[in-house]
Amino acid sequence: MEFSKVSFLALTCLMALALVLPSHAQNSPQDYLDAHNRARAAVRVGPMTWDNTVANYARNYANQRIRDCNLVHSGGPYGENLAWSSGDLSGTDAVRLWVNERAYYDYNSNSCASGRVCGHYTQVVWRNSVRLGCAKVRCNNGGTFIICNYAPAGNIRGQRPY
Repeated sequence: MEFSKVSFLALTCLMALALVLPSHAQNSPQDYLDAHNRARAAVRVGPMTWDNTVANYARNYANQRIRDCNLVHSGGPYGENLAWSSGDLSGTDAVRLWVNERAYYDYNSNSCASGRVCGHYTQVVWRNSVRLGCAKVRCNNGGTFIICNYAPAGNIRGQRPY
């Protein structure tokens, strides 16, 4: 009798854990928001909010990339950052990759270091981009494709991000 109670409790705990773990997979809207808002706070830019319309756009485009995982921009109405990995990549890891470009951004000249990319970073911290939507898919080739879209779009030529 005791064994069956323990077994039932263990099974219940495992089921509860299985339900909780996906929420900590670093792919929830809050995970994307938190990663973006930490970078924005570091340069005293206000937080973004999650926008389901923008997120649906990201999800629809990500689903188009499932077959090939190619880093091709959607050409849509939003600002956009893309990330790819041959294996699994979390949303927070993708945002970290973009934010790491901060090392190449020179605020005084409002430009990237020679031969370097920093536009993903500037989009993350773009002051006027206040709505965010992201999506992640596992591609047929086993890779991961992540897209974040920003409204309104940033990286406007001649303007500083913050």
